[in-house]
Amino acid sequence: MRTAMNYNTKQKQLILNCLMQNKDRHITADEIKEFLSKGNDMVGKTTIYRYLDKLVSQGLVRKYTVEGGKSACYQYMDQMDQCRNHFHLKCVDCGQLIHLECDYLDDINKHIQSHHDFKIDHSKTVLYGQCGKCAKKN
Repeated sequence: MRTAMNYNTKQKQLILNCLMQNKDRHITADEIKEFLSKGNDMVGKTTIYRYLDKLVSQGLVRKYTVEGGKSACYQYMDQMDQCRNHFHLKCVDCGQLIHLECDYLDDINKHIQSHHDFKIDHSKTVLYGQCGKCAKKN
């Protein structure tokens, strides 16, 4: 018979495994819940949010808050923690969040730091617009 503590440990491991399997993209709590339910693993949304908050505070997961804090997505951070070094693009239509590696923006980043004495936090830098796929639909 499982104890409540063992059950929670299994749930936490399932959530972490989901994040690790999707480490190359940003994932919402709803997507985690859906991913787990496909494997017949039922984890409550409250448990998912609670554990995501813990993983964020431990630095294992990065939280991206978008649209004035109305929604958030998460990404597992591997040892390289590459999201500290680039900007992000957010499509206002489909919600896609894109990592942007661009030498031009690197120059802008250097300019802002050297000329304006301001260091940008790339984990919070999101430029909003419309992705190419959505633009073609319109």
